[in-house]
Amino acid sequence: MSLGSQLINLFAAMLLLLAFAMLAQRRVVTLIDLFAAQGLVLALSTAVVAYTTTQPHLYQSVALTLLLKVFLLPWLLYRMVRKLDVRWEFEGLVNIPATMLIGIVLVVFAFNLALPISRLASTVTRSTLGIAIASVMLSFLMMIVRRKAIPQVIGFLAMENGLFFAATSATYGMPMVVELGIALDVLVGMLILGVFFFQIRERFDSLDLSHLEQLRDDRTPRPRTPGDAPRRREAPPASAGER
Repeated sequence: MSLGSQLINLFAAMLLLLAFAMLAQRRVVTLIDLFAAQGLVLALSTAVVAYTTTQPHLYQSVALTLLLKVFLLPWLLYRMVRKLDVRWEFEGLVNIPATMLIGIVLVVFAFNLALPISRLASTVTRSTLGIAIASVMLSFLMMIVRRKAIPQVIGFLAMENGLFFAATSATYGMPMVVELGIALDVLVGMLILGVFFFQIRERFDSLDLSHLEQLRDDRTPRPRTPGDAPRRREAPPASAGER
């Protein structure tokens, strides 16, 4: 096995470890640091793939990944956390040991799912396809088990990292037009979600999304039950000539 393949496998293992670390992390600021580290490892892995396979267009992907996922998005998340005064993330639907066990099951399932695809592929990175699918599933699991809005958004961004790594593993990356479109969508979505976070915080004084389940339209009339008395219709006010 060449040095490039060993480095690619090393970075893939680091991505998987970072995905588990993000799944077990409760502190929001540390979660942002792990997301930035995941973006850096993804950029390094893409650079090694570009050098090993002589794919020059992947260097543009490296630059875009560094700019967006290592600097710009973490800076926006830090700014949002500072404005919203959010430091810790304690609450979750499932405790950490059970979440990690579910994550291990998802990793085993991802490797079994990617095994027949890896046998048909002829790329240098075919052995990392299972890790890419596992990273996507772990990020999706993090979105499910978190109750606060910011960790769910970080899980969504980490899932996009896994999809990018899967594209690099399967086909040596996507066309630059597609990557620019995805990057723009992620950036615009991040800005929109930032406005959404401020609205939730202003309305409920919390970023717990379970509060959204309590919303209801007060103007909607309550359905009548058989025991309800019929409502008496009020007479219109009398005019001056009738008095």
